[in-house]
Amino acid sequence: MNYDSIHSTAAKGTVRTLSQQEELPLLRDHLLRLDRTSRHDRFHGFIDDSFIRRYAERCANDGTVIIAYFEDGVVRGAAELHPPEQSPDAQPEIAFSVERSARRKGVGSTLFRKLIAEAHAKGYGSLRITTGAQNDAMRALATKFGAQLTFRHGESTGSIDLSEQQQPEAAPAVTAVTPVEAAHAIVEMNRAYWRMVMQISGWGRAA
Repeated sequence: MNYDSIHSTAAKGTVRTLSQQEELPLLRDHLLRLDRTSRHDRFHGFIDDSFIRRYAERCANDGTVIIAYFEDGVVRGAAELHPPEQSPDAQPEIAFSVERSARRKGVGSTLFRKLIAEAHAKGYGSLRITTGAQNDAMRALATKFGAQLTFRHGESTGSIDLSEQQQPEAAPAVTAVTPVEAAHAIVEMNRAYWRMVMQISGWGRAA
């Protein structure tokens, strides 16, 4: 599994891609925990439990990739990457949901970045996103990541050109340090520290 800690002072959870066996129960239970307003925004008016259960079951069986945010072993947020085969215009579609208790912690942005990286890895050139007209947070997040949204029939629809999105940067290579180099570095660090102390105390000032 690919685990990543969220680098935020507020969010203390982890993010990883769900396995196919995990998708149905974990995504379903997360979506069922959404409050009434969040359900309405996420599903454009469809809020009953039976609809959500059917939706989660379809995602678990049609190749949808689910990137989930966990807190204490419970999914509190999810990013969905639906395969292009499920779309009438052959464009992969994305969707997001974050429970109210996990909001305003940078979770949505973290999920968005992970989802874009996943789409890059699959070789997708663009992504489609659709959100309700009242879902200001989702529209702002989509715009932040380059979505060009248009309003029609009570919802905002747009696409994200992945060629304009930066690829994830590779981690810099780690260079081995010899014992002699380490000793020199410690000496220089000590000298710099004492120079700073003398400057602050006034010892290093000219008379």
